[in-house]
Amino acid sequence: MIQQVVSVGLPVDERLEIIKNRIEPDGGVTPDTKRICIVTGTHGDELEGQYVCYELVRRINENKHLLRGIVDVYPALNPLGVDTISRGIPMFDLDMNRIFPGSEDSSTSEFIASQVLKDMLGADMCVDIHASNIFLRETPQVRVNELNAETLVPYAKMVNCDFVWVHASATVLEATLAHSLNSRGTPCLVVEMGVGMRITKEYTEQLVDGLFCLMSNLGIWDAPAPEVREPIVSVDGAVSFINAEASGIFVPMLEHWSRVSVGDCIGEIVEPATGRVLHRACSEVNGRVFTLREYPVVYEGSLIARILTDMEEGENV
Repeated sequence: MIQQVVSVGLPVDERLEIIKNRIEPDGGVTPDTKRICIVTGTHGDELEGQYVCYELVRRINENKHLLRGIVDVYPALNPLGVDTISRGIPMFDLDMNRIFPGSEDSSTSEFIASQVLKDMLGADMCVDIHASNIFLRETPQVRVNELNAETLVPYAKMVNCDFVWVHASATVLEATLAHSLNSRGTPCLVVEMGVGMRITKEYTEQLVDGLFCLMSNLGIWDAPAPEVREPIVSVDGAVSFINAEASGIFVPMLEHWSRVSVGDCIGEIVEPATGRVLHRACSEVNGRVFTLREYPVVYEGSLIARILTDMEEGENV
């Protein structure tokens, strides 16, 4: 059932409307019925979650008799951004994921944020799905604040991502949806995968399998949990960054999520006019490449790759 979460007036007799699709079990709900929120489209240039929503709803509808809880699907928290291919909220020039928890008595954007948060509070689980920007490709991952790690990491292991990145609390922005939910007692996982303005079907289907695993373990889906991969769990200290040391065209020399050793070439920065290699970006650690430059044009200092260090398959650091 399509429901309106919030609606506000815009110029020229238009309205900004945020919707959700609430899917309930055929047998009805009670005060004890569990609820999961699947959220995406907070940034208008991150489209991986659009296919996740489609595939999740499609699979639920095909086997509705297995549903035992409420699934709230929010396909676009920033519909104007999705329509205009812009990261933030057009006209307001704001990053929507920097204005939570919002306020009912403030600006239009903060009012919207407050109503979105109010609608999700009290859920048994929330999964906030993001993609990378157009410059970088991210391996499917769950990002967790270390302050919530004890509670969230067991759930993060269920969603079929390749690794779980536990962030230091000092790096967490308090104005995000996830922080606002977690700090108010509603558990929220942040998933990041793929690349901006694109849909990586392999990644999205991988995550949908994980969402059914999560729902099965929560008692929302009455079927055996799908088999999911065991993720690597990492902390900030286990991540190595590689940045460009010259400006030019970056050409990767390996596949995303490849394992590397010290000295292995990640890619080359070349100069088209002269045919020269300006810089060979090499790994200084042993590990696995989970972020890799997607957009070829780089400038000195541009991020090229992030590597999970000192890892073997299935090993936590």
